Amino acid sequence: MERVNQMIARRHKINSVIRYVLLIVVGFVMLYPLIWLIGASFKTNSEIFSNPGFWPKEPTISGYVKGWQTSTPYTFGHFFWNTFLIILPKTVGTCISATLVAYGFARFEFPMKKVFFSLLIATLLLPNVVTRIPQYLLFRDMGWLDTFLPLWVPSALAGDAFFTFMLVQFLRGIPRDMEEAARVDGANSLQTLWYIVTPLLAPALISVALFQFMWTMNDFLGPLIYLSSVDKFPVSLALKLSIDTTEAFDWNQILAMSVLAITPALVVFFVAQKYFIEGISSGGVKG
Repeated sequence: MERVNQMIARRHKINSVIRYVLLIVVGFVMLYPLIWLIGASFKTNSEIFSNPGFWPKEPTISGYVKGWQTSTPYTFGHFFWNTFLIILPKTVGTCISATLVAYGFARFEFPMKKVFFSLLIATLLLPNVVTRIPQYLLFRDMGWLDTFLPLWVPSALAGDAFFTFMLVQFLRGIPRDMEEAARVDGANSLQTLWYIVTPLLAPALISVALFQFMWTMNDFLGPLIYLSSVDKFPVSLALKLSIDTTEAFDWNQILAMSVLAITPALVVFFVAQKYFIEGISSGGVKG
């Protein structure tokens, strides 16, 4: 019997070793492009094409120094600031508006509620390209082109149906006992939402903020359509300015600025990934 237990324990150890080896190999394969990007940002422009490895033979920071200056009157820091000016109002507006709309759908009864919620879900099936032209014409007639308003306002009005649906699913898994007790004590709907529901929604709201942060940070088409002045460009468009299709350009500068561009999203994700995963899993399981 003891020998059988030893064989079983040995088999478990072998299976664990094989599992971890496979995970390490697969993880390395998936992370290799990112590792190569970081290494190539410290290479010279000629070494990028002559040395396929990720470790530079003669490391240099010239890509970061020259890339930060850009070919415009503005440094790359100016474009990071523009990105922040887009992300902060959009993220805050999304969290507030999506919470209000989701709370209405999850906790109140009103005429045609199911119809409106079905329409909300139906908008998730619409590709963004279908709504681009109508939105552009609307914002053009309102005089909002070449401003940040077309990037802010839809999110502030719960224009991102995915986040509203996500919060509705999360709210459906929260018991109403505390809310009913607050109403008995005289709290109105907004007070109940602020003092009772919002703290319980914290994991889901963190997930919403992270999603919106990363999506906005990586958004290229939105700013490209609505912004035309270089001084208003975010990082995504600033990277495009470094690429000149008519002349040779320095890839190490582009790669260096790409590393800086993805760093905020990676840092935010790894710092808050606990809440991110908790919000996603809770919303999916409880719904």
